[in-house]
Amino acid sequence: MDPLTKGFLILSVLKVVVVFSVVMVAVAYSTLLERKVSAWMQYRLGPNRVGYGGLLQPIADGVKNIVKEETLPAAANPVIFTLAPIIAFIPAMTLSAVIPFAAPGVLVSPDWGTSIAANIPLIGKLLGRLFHFVFGVVAWDGAIPMVVADLPVGFLFVLAISSLGVYGIALAGWSSNSKYSLLGGIRSSAQMISYEVAMGLALVPVLLLSGNVSFGSIVAEQQQGLWYVLPISLSFMVYLISGFAETNRLPFDLPEAESELVAGYHSEYSAMKFSLFFIAEYANMLTISAMVTTLFFGGWDIPFTHWDEVPGWPQMMATGAFFVAKVFFGLYFFMWVRWTLPRFRYDQLMSLGWKFLLPLALAYVIVVATTLYLADTVLGLAASPMGRLGVLSGVSALCLGIVVFALDRGVVISGADREMQARRARAHAPVGAES
Repeated sequence: MDPLTKGFLILSVLKVVVVFSVVMVAVAYSTLLERKVSAWMQYRLGPNRVGYGGLLQPIADGVKNIVKEETLPAAANPVIFTLAPIIAFIPAMTLSAVIPFAAPGVLVSPDWGTSIAANIPLIGKLLGRLFHFVFGVVAWDGAIPMVVADLPVGFLFVLAISSLGVYGIALAGWSSNSKYSLLGGIRSSAQMISYEVAMGLALVPVLLLSGNVSFGSIVAEQQQGLWYVLPISLSFMVYLISGFAETNRLPFDLPEAESELVAGYHSEYSAMKFSLFFIAEYANMLTISAMVTTLFFGGWDIPFTHWDEVPGWPQMMATGAFFVAKVFFGLYFFMWVRWTLPRFRYDQLMSLGWKFLLPLALAYVIVVATTLYLADTVLGLAASPMGRLGVLSGVSALCLGIVVFALDRGVVISGADREMQARRARAHAPVGAES
């Protein structure tokens, strides 16, 4: 095997191991973060018995679920009942493979063993000899992309694979042979399908601005201009709301509504099968946060500097840290909203998705396309990217203000509006009129 092929294979395996390990650890400790955030918002302590300050609580929970006895309902379909959590888990973990998490690093030496010996003087000789003994001569030509699979259609890959998770949830509800689980699976299927349409339309303006479906190109376009959260702020809002619905998080966790569904589609599950659904949920939260970071907040871009645009190892470390910080804030926002807002009713959920977000996202695509066309032809800003983005930012701010004003007046979610009008009518009715 030639050194370049060997280098590509070794790098691919290393990136898979590192990214998968980091995602699994992040998902595990997201559960601890959620419990700590909820405790902080409710003036409690949260888990603090296992490890220092509760840091080993996720490990204790994992061990408990692994050794816990599995249950199988007598009337359940055993094959599909077992496969359903796996089907929900695999797409959630796959998506992290196509999102770039740092700027490309450069390996200047054609021989990695020599590079290690040169850059790490104290232990370089030992590491270099060990590397040569195990792998021989390994080479790499050019910058190393900090992504497991640098797909030219990464954007479309995420949209396609993320929609497969609904099969695991629907099959879990059906295979349990329980009415409550089935209702939870049906609710989740309808909810995820409904909000995927609005989510896809919300990302069309991103393609109009970047002209590419590659994550690397989208990040590069934001480095040269503005982060897209400003020029297409309404798309950001629609995508974020749809992301909450896609991950079944409050205020859209109707598939797990305890008041009428016990626990939803996973009512009959226990032990590690039960945990796989929650691992998939938190992995989807991580993916949505990473997508929001990449598409609207510049990805791994460090603001107010162009230092990070040159490939190199210091740039890779710094941009990776910024990317992690942005994703962490996204996760915290998910948890903040969960412990702040009450749950929607199901008619309100579907009304918001089909009657508001879908036509809004479609109309906003027309607004963005028209604004860009007028800015290029009428205002003559085709050669001024910052001018085009500035005009679009102003139009988007106006649209966002109108939408927030309409939402705040209770005229969007028709179910809530009808109930509010009925309560007002009863309050102002004469005494004895109801009888």
